[in-house]
Amino acid sequence: MGNDKYDHDDEVLGYHKTDNYDAKKIASISSVYKDILSGIGENPEREGLIKTPERVAKALQYLTHGYDIDPAEILRSAMFEEDYNQMVVVKDIEVYSMCEHHMLPFFGKVHVAYIPNGHIVGLSKIPRVVDAFARRLQVQERLTNEIRDCINETLNPVGVAVVMECKHMCMAMRGVQKQNSVTTTSAFTGLFMSNEKTRAEFLRLITAKLH
Repeated sequence: MGNDKYDHDDEVLGYHKTDNYDAKKIASISSVYKDILSGIGENPEREGLIKTPERVAKALQYLTHGYDIDPAEILRSAMFEEDYNQMVVVKDIEVYSMCEHHMLPFFGKVHVAYIPNGHIVGLSKIPRVVDAFARRLQVQERLTNEIRDCINETLNPVGVAVVMECKHMCMAMRGVQKQNSVTTTSAFTGLFMSNEKTRAEFLRLITAKLH
């Protein structure tokens, strides 16, 4: 990964921003986007668009950096033995991803719960796992399952529950153009799957206003 210099517009704003990018990938993606700008009838050489291909390439590399992350390793880095066997819920986790069909954003909230079976995990690691899977080209259904499976296979808990609520720009900006529609997906294992009372408690907790 090469060390990229801050953009000119960052300098104008009075601060220096340094990010790490793969220079070869940026150059390759930038050249493609220059052709795309021409293809839609724009002039890629005009002032406002000269740096656009490079900016888009950098944005795409950031938005898909989850391919370079092992979500299970995130959990393993903060697993602790603990005699706690009640439900652990992390709700209202912000999620941002890109639909693999149109490469348009979808975003919303994820609610995750697990029932420990001898091990707990640092709470900040669950949102990091969500982000690691979300920063890839996705469909919401698969993203929901991947979060569930990673936690289930790594922690081996009594059960895992994941509910995701998202708005999809491919529905709001194009196609049916329904701006207020929300898609909800869910995935359960173990006690959340087999025990209706446990599942109902989880659903009550993620909808309750406790703060």
